[in-house]
Amino acid sequence: MDLSGGRRSTNIEDRRGMRLGPGIVGGGLGTLALVVIGLLLGVDPSVILNDTTTYEPDASAVQPSTPADDAAKDSISAIVGSTEDTWSEVFREGGGTYRPPTLVLFTGRVESACGFGQAAMGPFYCPGDEKVYLDLSFFQELQNRFQAPGDFAQAYVIAHEVGHHVQNLLRISDQVAAIQQRSREREANQASVRLELQADCLAGVWANRTERTRQEQDRKFLEVGDLEEALRAASSIGDDKLQMESRGYVVPESFTHGTAEQRMRWFKQGFQTGTVQACDTFK
Repeated sequence: MDLSGGRRSTNIEDRRGMRLGPGIVGGGLGTLALVVIGLLLGVDPSVILNDTTTYEPDASAVQPSTPADDAAKDSISAIVGSTEDTWSEVFREGGGTYRPPTLVLFTGRVESACGFGQAAMGPFYCPGDEKVYLDLSFFQELQNRFQAPGDFAQAYVIAHEVGHHVQNLLRISDQVAAIQQRSREREANQASVRLELQADCLAGVWANRTERTRQEQDRKFLEVGDLEEALRAASSIGDDKLQMESRGYVVPESFTHGTAEQRMRWFKQGFQTGTVQACDTFK
């Protein structure tokens, strides 16, 4: 992936290294949403429910950034910038205006409008504050635990979370939440799977549109092996693979994100078509 010369987003909030202090965190549906994410990634939910730690901004606790930190942040701001450019164009074509999310970098644990989150849960999007939360250690885990290294694998993860923001702006998330509130657990999980697969498809739309724009500018974006990196990442975090890894067996009725095959298929669907209309996972 080549984003050299691309616009860098200013919608990056860096909370890395901030000191933690005691307090009561979030609660309600937001906390439950984070518990679901934690269960998917094999995190003990009691760690989330019982922890009463919050952030206390403290400039003296912030450590100086290293060259590697600066490079990682620059790469992320370039990826986020490209999602902003792509989705602004897509919304404009549809007669709307895109409102970009903020990406929050944190270390270890973080407080959001959706409740308390921590690095072990992986990246997540909170519709309550329209922010994507990311601990950079997840990218190391993506490489080591999930065997899905590469810069485009990382870009896919970010684009997937931005896809949730697009769903929020289009009110798709609200519709799914309404379905889940009046449904039994199995049907609610199925609705969650369709929402997640659509975010994978929207990540593919971003990749397609960004590649097309770069070609029109006679500039390179995708490089050899990039698509394979994204597909490997999508496959590695399928419900079936994660459950087999953590439990030794799978329970399809409890899936909330989709199988490895489904996640790869819907990302490819978005990438091959480049249209939001092709991402109707609810049909």
